[in-house]
Amino acid sequence: MYKIHPDFKPHNPVTFEQLQAIMDAPVVVTDRLTEPVVIEFFSLYRRDKEWFLKVRGTKGEEGVAPCSDRASYLHLLLKKFLPLAVGKDARRLEEILNTIYVTDINYKIQGLAYWCCIAWLESAILDMLAKTAGVHVSELLGGRQRDELEIYVASGNRDTTPEEEVEILQRRVDLVGAKAIKFKLGGRMSRNRDSIAGRTEGLLELARRHFGDDFIIHCDGNGSFDARKGIEIGKIAESINAYFYEEPCPFDDLWDTKAVADALEVPLAFGEQETSLRRFAWIIENDAAQVLQPDLQYTGGFIQCIKVARMAQAAGKVVTPHVSGGYASYNMLLFCSIIPNAGHYHEYKGYRGVEDCVPGGLHVKDGRIRVPNGPGLGLEINFLDTPQTECVYDVR
Repeated sequence: MYKIHPDFKPHNPVTFEQLQAIMDAPVVVTDRLTEPVVIEFFSLYRRDKEWFLKVRGTKGEEGVAPCSDRASYLHLLLKKFLPLAVGKDARRLEEILNTIYVTDINYKIQGLAYWCCIAWLESAILDMLAKTAGVHVSELLGGRQRDELEIYVASGNRDTTPEEEVEILQRRVDLVGAKAIKFKLGGRMSRNRDSIAGRTEGLLELARRHFGDDFIIHCDGNGSFDARKGIEIGKIAESINAYFYEEPCPFDDLWDTKAVADALEVPLAFGEQETSLRRFAWIIENDAAQVLQPDLQYTGGFIQCIKVARMAQAAGKVVTPHVSGGYASYNMLLFCSIIPNAGHYHEYKGYRGVEDCVPGGLHVKDGRIRVPNGPGLGLEINFLDTPQTECVYDVR
């Protein structure tokens, strides 16, 4: 019989009106900034495959945010939005973002690409505001709730046998002392086809035997199944007492997702591809997932994701954000230090490149990672004006 982990609580019914009020409520707190911080220009930089957005204020204030390598093909879209922030008081960040959304009917191009650009812009401005105030960015976003996170490790593989996958996961567990793992099921958006015949069922059963009854196991379908097959695989996940079952159905099929959630006891995790606060509200109101997974880029940055977390909290749900990897995953650490209803375990993909920009480094030990607490985003990015770094464009 499946035994749900005590980390998860029963759904607390909420109305859409309650959730709309949360969506409408402001997030950024700028009481510490008594004078305007007027944006003078933005600069986009590239160093090999790494991208950074810098913002400068009229009084010399500065902020820098890492972007993901998606900037290599989204930087022209970002360039369309940046002029709409120049000359504005950065303390009115949420108003700036709302203006960008409606100007030139930009909402007609909203989606993952749009919200990635907004997330980079928002992070750079928040870094500038927090540095100007002399505080960590968490102080502008509700305050810090925790100083470290417990992590799980994953592989992302689908071309391994169950035996190979368990060996890979064991090595990663040993490396960082993690007490939890996650692995992939199915063939990713594959209409019920497995990546290797029998791999999904075999891996679920072998992982439990190998890691023991008390080890935390997450499993991720990446949209591989329809409702019928998703329920069938979910029952196997329950039989091995999985911690949660992620995205069994295609990310845009909310109806099949809810059908799977309704049929199972194992908590369903969902939302990594979601970009709409109202669709998140639908998922929460209808209890179509028990774990919400906004991405700090795809969902549009800290402000949007905090609103998702607040809506989830109203319904008694936890948030375990999706992690994109590398520089792009760094903001996940900061986000989870802020929200009170962060899930218990968070994905560790390593922080290639980031480690060198965090004073003192990122400390990972015994399955836990410390959250940096320096000013702004807690990063020192001091290589933008070196020959190895190219300025792609300035926007004034």
